[in-house]
Amino acid sequence: MFNIQPITFLQNNIINTGELNSIYNKIFSWVSKLNLDDFGSHMVTAIGLLLVFTILMFLLDYVLRNIILVILRAYSIKSKTKLDDILIRNKTFHNFTHLIPIALAKILFPIFFKGFPELTAFTVAVTNILVVIAVTLLVRSLIRSMRDYAKTKPKLADNPIDSYSQVASIILYCFAGIILYSILSGESPATFLVSLGAASAILMLVFKDTIMGFVASIQVSTNDMVRVGDWIEMTKFGADGTVLEINLSTVKVQNFDKTITTIPTYLLISDSFKNYRGMQNAGGRRIKRSINIKMSSIRFLEQEEIEQLKRIKLLAPFIEERQREIDDFNEHNQVDKTMPVNGRRMTNIGLFRAYIMRYAQQNPNIHKEFFLLVRHMQPTEHGLPLELYMFTNSTVWATYENVMADIFDHLLASISFFHLEVFELPSSDDIREFLNKNMK
Repeated sequence: MFNIQPITFLQNNIINTGELNSIYNKIFSWVSKLNLDDFGSHMVTAIGLLLVFTILMFLLDYVLRNIILVILRAYSIKSKTKLDDILIRNKTFHNFTHLIPIALAKILFPIFFKGFPELTAFTVAVTNILVVIAVTLLVRSLIRSMRDYAKTKPKLADNPIDSYSQVASIILYCFAGIILYSILSGESPATFLVSLGAASAILMLVFKDTIMGFVASIQVSTNDMVRVGDWIEMTKFGADGTVLEINLSTVKVQNFDKTITTIPTYLLISDSFKNYRGMQNAGGRRIKRSINIKMSSIRFLEQEEIEQLKRIKLLAPFIEERQREIDDFNEHNQVDKTMPVNGRRMTNIGLFRAYIMRYAQQNPNIHKEFFLLVRHMQPTEHGLPLELYMFTNSTVWATYENVMADIFDHLLASISFFHLEVFELPSSDDIREFLNKNMK
């Protein structure tokens, strides 16, 4: 049978049950003088003792909650540690105070119902159930307190602590359920475990998501795949934002539009997602965007146009060095300069690429230690894509967008100085203007 050793110790060493039995006998003798039979005398004695006990327990509960807890709250305000505040917030001390009247009830109820031996087993079972429930609530509040305290530690704040606390709570509830079964049935917990093994297939089916979530939580934590505070993107489920919580069954993501997306934890293992933590830790965010150049505007530059572009400070040293290399090559190979395609010449697209590189290199918002490239992509029906590949030195989204917008604002405004045009599909105004010119 189920037994609780601390209460047994309390009964044997602190409370003298012999004196309590003596008190019961005296009250019973006094009630018997009221010309009641034995059954009536036992009934009046039991009800009277229960009323007195109930009043005393209410008074005790009041004292514990309004004196001891007030003292503890005052102490927690003055203390520097957060643990006591967390214990009070999770009602740990409050749940502990419930154990005192329940423990007293377990000791006194068999004496109160001394005249009704057939109820002894029932009262013992009821008080044992109350003890199990009170201990379960106390341990649950301790688990929650440990969870909240762990979240205050920087080294643990980004771990799936909620998953661990939920697993611990499930184990606690399982143990409590087994003990309650033992109390109600009067059988050993081993009997319940044997029958539980026979129903394991059904339990596996019922708790499939919980088991998968538990395994996924362990894998996510062990492999350091996701932490609380990470920015993840899971397009399939509409998630693009910051991880708020990782628990046993779900991962909560706050999207940038402030909506909340809930994803089953096991899907982080079975499906792919993008985690931007590496980008944030590196301290730079990639710019990878193209300007489509109208290919018919790409050509060789005349000397007068080159001289004009020398007025651009960033380009002047490059143009002078490049011109010397071209002149030396053409002179060494006796190039016929009457044909532009002979030998080497500067092009407007080449100088524009050189300008973009130097503009990015001197930009204080571009990361100088990361890869920086301006390259041609495959020409398409929409022109020649000129791709900028570089990194900003800030990972903040708003800053990143502003830096990228400033760069492309400048380049789109500067492109006409290189006698280039940006490709765009004709609009209705372009067609109208073309028709008007041809009609005239």
